[in-house]
Amino acid sequence: MKAIIMAGGFGTRLRPLTLGVPKPMVPVANKPMMEHVVNLLKKYGFDEILSLLYFQPEAITDYFGDGSDFGVKMHYKLAEDDFGTAGSVRNAYEDFFEDERILIISGDVLTDFDLSSVISFHEDRKADATMVLTQMENPLSYGVVITDHDGKITRFLEKPTWGEVFSDQINTGIYVLEPQVTKQIPNKEFYDFSKDLFPKMLQEKQGLYGCNIQGYWRDIGNVGEYTNAHQDILRGEVIIDLGYNMLKHDGSILWIGKNQNVDESVKYEGVVILGDKVSIEPDCKIVNSIIGDNCIIGAKSKISNSIIWKDSVISEQAEITQALLMNETRVGARAKIYENAIVSEGATLGDEVSISPNVKIWPKKEVENGAVLSTSLVWGEKWNRELFTDAKVTGLGNLEITPEFAAKLGAAYGAMLGAGSSVVYSRDVSLSSRMIQRAFGSGLISAGINVRDLQTLPIPVVRFELYTGRHAGGVHIRHTPYRKELQDIIFFSEDGQDIATSKAKSLERLFVREDFRRARIDEVGTIEYPVRILESYREQFLKYIDVEAIRAADFKIVVDYAHGGAVDIFPAIFGELGCEVISLNAYIDPSKVSISREEKNFAMKTLSVIVKSLGANLGIMLDNNAEKIRIVDEEGMEIAEQLLLLLVTDLFLSVNQARKMAVPVLASMGVDEIASEYGVEVIRVRNDHQAMMNAKTSMDVDFVGGTRGGFIFPGFQLGADAMFSTAKILELLARTDQRFSGLRKKFSDLVYLSEDVPCNWRKKGQVMRNLITHTAEEDRQLVDGIRVMRDGGWVLIAPDREKDLFHIYSESRDRDMAHEYIKEFREKIDAMQK
Repeated sequence: MKAIIMAGGFGTRLRPLTLGVPKPMVPVANKPMMEHVVNLLKKYGFDEILSLLYFQPEAITDYFGDGSDFGVKMHYKLAEDDFGTAGSVRNAYEDFFEDERILIISGDVLTDFDLSSVISFHEDRKADATMVLTQMENPLSYGVVITDHDGKITRFLEKPTWGEVFSDQINTGIYVLEPQVTKQIPNKEFYDFSKDLFPKMLQEKQGLYGCNIQGYWRDIGNVGEYTNAHQDILRGEVIIDLGYNMLKHDGSILWIGKNQNVDESVKYEGVVILGDKVSIEPDCKIVNSIIGDNCIIGAKSKISNSIIWKDSVISEQAEITQALLMNETRVGARAKIYENAIVSEGATLGDEVSISPNVKIWPKKEVENGAVLSTSLVWGEKWNRELFTDAKVTGLGNLEITPEFAAKLGAAYGAMLGAGSSVVYSRDVSLSSRMIQRAFGSGLISAGINVRDLQTLPIPVVRFELYTGRHAGGVHIRHTPYRKELQDIIFFSEDGQDIATSKAKSLERLFVREDFRRARIDEVGTIEYPVRILESYREQFLKYIDVEAIRAADFKIVVDYAHGGAVDIFPAIFGELGCEVISLNAYIDPSKVSISREEKNFAMKTLSVIVKSLGANLGIMLDNNAEKIRIVDEEGMEIAEQLLLLLVTDLFLSVNQARKMAVPVLASMGVDEIASEYGVEVIRVRNDHQAMMNAKTSMDVDFVGGTRGGFIFPGFQLGADAMFSTAKILELLARTDQRFSGLRKKFSDLVYLSEDVPCNWRKKGQVMRNLITHTAEEDRQLVDGIRVMRDGGWVLIAPDREKDLFHIYSESRDRDMAHEYIKEFREKIDAMQK
């Protein structure tokens, strides 16, 4: 049987381990991880192997040669271009295979799957293609899969968000393909298994199956997964051939290589792997560690829970705890290396050096005697978790989001855009955001970016300026709403939308690589402060508003500016609209950029009292970022967010000839009822702002209504703009001669409820898989969670993206029924965790 190993990856997220070697050649238990894959293939009868190479191919070809030393016949194909996963296989197929079935596996996974059972499964079902599946507690980084009772794949989604997760069953990247499937792949074109081939097979109802088998599987995608894989090996959780003799010693288990020189006084705990020609001097202690070939450990040293690659020298009395040392490192006497530190190839640490936790030392670096290293000695630094959540980076202000971090992120962003590009950025009014903005700007300039500083102008103005097409991208820095200890760095694309997930991932990879390009000294960028931005914004704003209708209505309104940047813009626009405005909190206050929900609710109550006492037509509160609104009607009643969506939808459709509109999946069913009266199609999208903007730009909708006070009207903006929404609502009220108090009574019979249900993070994917199965026969939507339609109502179950809980929403005209929907699925979530 024949197999293909995908061995062309750069290993970007595994840096610094992959700075000197391609990812498949990174050692796992003293052998290249690809060697474990080759051994697995040989074990199950795959004796002819083709390796697809791209990055540093000679390291792989020199090591494996013709394969005879490993009991297989090895071939190689160097890609002349990046054709994607499937395209690379197609590019090599006809040179090495003649209408043959092939098994495809990645060269950078650790697994002990029984591949013979995969082939039997494939043959028994006469499958065209079989995908090997496994269960994963957190499936977000993989493709999730649903199969029927016979294993036929019925649904597949690559790298979902939690709201899109419908199973904890994931694609392992191991495939069996019949020749007719391989030949469907276009030759010498970019083509991906997960994004192109498998969706096509599903659509055409070809025989695409998923084989879920028992065994160990881990994608070694980052340093955390790498160290976890070694702990699994030491615990015996994966069956691999270590190539060493096993010896039991005083309750410990030793795996011993050849030609050891180990003093009898050395003590061991747990499981220890010692490579060939290891020398350990007297009175050392080795605990749950892996030590590579030709290493020398000096007397009285202690090594615990660590990985040391080959040819390294550790001097006497050194202490290494939960650390990783790469090839040819030199550690001085009495040095101390602490948790999660990485010492890269050829680095030298002097005597009595102390390396703090999480510090990374780049190749060939030297640390002088007695130094205490508390920050990474590298070209850049990365976080230990994923950087982006949607289009933003969020972290603790001045602890995670520090000036150093911001400067490096700015430099990476600038490198991605390219020297000479123009970027606009702005911030909220807080002092800490000003600090981070200046640091971020320094990073941009260092990459040759020309910065246009909009200072404290709010997000809608940034989007507006980007929409002109004069800039390559934009950024806004703020405190996280309702979480003032957190800060957000939000990225925008060249047209003002939130940056696409693919671009965010590209920026994250560049940031993690820590070797982003800096400009030459004569190429550094500039900072300018654009003029007439506000004038342009105001002029375009008013072109899309029926100013005369609003003037004629002679509105008296109360506006709470929430101490945000809109106070520098909106009063002048209100002057053009002829409204009598009573302004609240209409001054900049850095201490109020992010207030608690309790403070916000108190402010709404104050707004309500003032509206009623002054006899105003309307009360409006803008959020600090000027994207969302909350409204109080003329009777002093606050309009709940779902009800506000219904009222604005009713007003908009009564005035405009619309064909399609979009709302989040959790929007009230009242939207559908209103839309049906006007013959308007309703499209439901994910419950996030990016999905709303995508609907506006790619689904040809006439209006996008949000469930959190954000609206996107046609013409002026691509995103939610609280100032424009306010003016548009005033226009609609004026043109229909209606008031919110009358409108809200039309929808008073709808009961909308919600509840949060705790769920162990490790069980979330399992619960979603079971819920998908449980609701399979019901009328449902799988957009962002599971929305199940029932007689006279609906219920939505959605896993939280960041917290260990599920959100349940329900709606009905019968309050008891709405409660029953929530109770039913609360009990199911509880039961499905057991």
